[in-house]
Amino acid sequence: MAPSLRETLARAAYSTLLRLVTPLYLARLWWRGRHEPAYRLAWRERLGGMDSASGEPPSGRLWLHAVSLGETRAAAALIDALRRRRPGLRLLLTHGTATGREAGAALLREGDAQVWLPYDTPGAVRRFMRHHRPVAGVIMETEVWPNLLHGAAEAGVPLVLANARLSERSQAKGERLGALMRPAAARFTRVLAQTEDDARRLRGAGAGHVQVVGNLKFDVTPAPHQLARGRQWRQALARPVVLAASTREGEEPPLLQAWQALRGPRPLLLLVPRHPQRFDEVGALVAAAGLRGLRRSAWTDAPPADAAAVDVWLGDSLGEMPLYYALADVALLGGSFAPLGGQNLIEAAACGCPLVMGPHTFNFAQAADDALAAGAAQRVVDIDEGVRGAAELAGDPARERVSRQALDFAARHRGAAERMAEAIVALLPPLPPSPAPIGGSAPG
Repeated sequence: MAPSLRETLARAAYSTLLRLVTPLYLARLWWRGRHEPAYRLAWRERLGGMDSASGEPPSGRLWLHAVSLGETRAAAALIDALRRRRPGLRLLLTHGTATGREAGAALLREGDAQVWLPYDTPGAVRRFMRHHRPVAGVIMETEVWPNLLHGAAEAGVPLVLANARLSERSQAKGERLGALMRPAAARFTRVLAQTEDDARRLRGAGAGHVQVVGNLKFDVTPAPHQLARGRQWRQALARPVVLAASTREGEEPPLLQAWQALRGPRPLLLLVPRHPQRFDEVGALVAAAGLRGLRRSAWTDAPPADAAAVDVWLGDSLGEMPLYYALADVALLGGSFAPLGGQNLIEAAACGCPLVMGPHTFNFAQAADDALAAGAAQRVVDIDEGVRGAAELAGDPARERVSRQALDFAARHRGAAERMAEAIVALLPPLPPSPAPIGGSAPG
């Protein structure tokens, strides 16, 4: 597909702007590296280069990009399905955040590789494609980078947008940059959408070959040992627990204020911020509110003897959300009480944890509506109503029924990983024929 003059000019202006702000981008990464040292690693990869010790990689890898922690966790189910269909598959994993890269490292096998996604300048993209030579690429969820897609097309690399979603808000933003974003979306070889609404919006944004296959996050299986540990801790507490799951900046102060306003014996509040760089900040907010807090990082195997007597546990750990959901009687969905679109609610359902959601769930609109219809969640108008409702449900015998409905809801929507793997493998080159066994009979 030859670019139009309008697209060429739009992409040239976009590329010029990116080149100008590259020093600021790198400075921001260095600044974030104060609290998350991984951001200061392998800087050349951000510009499409490689460390000199990395050598020349083999061609033939399937490239999969999962920008952050949530996308990487969802990608795990897809990677398992791909490996079942194509044993010996070699992967190139790319990420944009430190938490995503850390989670992705656990998915690697011999022959795989992992690097940062290059910054979306033409030169960085060319260097990345020339060095790695992937046979195909899979981009998770919402990442549409104009130069990356143009560079992949020039290199003859088919790209799939997997687990694709597009909210009305994001579609409206994309329309304002239509000369840049519509041609980019059209360059995907396949778009595997989560829902019919996502598919409709993606087609409207310029994507072709759109297929609805479901949401990968339903196929993510919570770690059994974490579920067992969470339930063990809950039993030892002998006290209701309300989880504030993946809270975002600005949500904690009104949450803590509403918590203090509860009358009567309060449940234990388990507060888990979405971003690890905010753990200390949120810990300070808990102390400033006059609440007694205890941090998860203060123990290894089991909470200390006085843990049940505090007001708040701060979940300042990574990769333990199944444990937190199993520990909790009910969860407040972070990101849904401010206009942030909400966090992933599917993991809570898969762990059997009832949810209380705020009014803002546009990032997971269909999943939120389905959870409400299944009785796995309830919606409230604000954090005050949410805190009261969660505290009430945590001590209500009806909570067990809602937990079963959450598990049933999660189970009914599984299967997207296999459907996506089938579509992706169809784009890969065929495997070479197996050599004939030595001493075998000749064909007749």
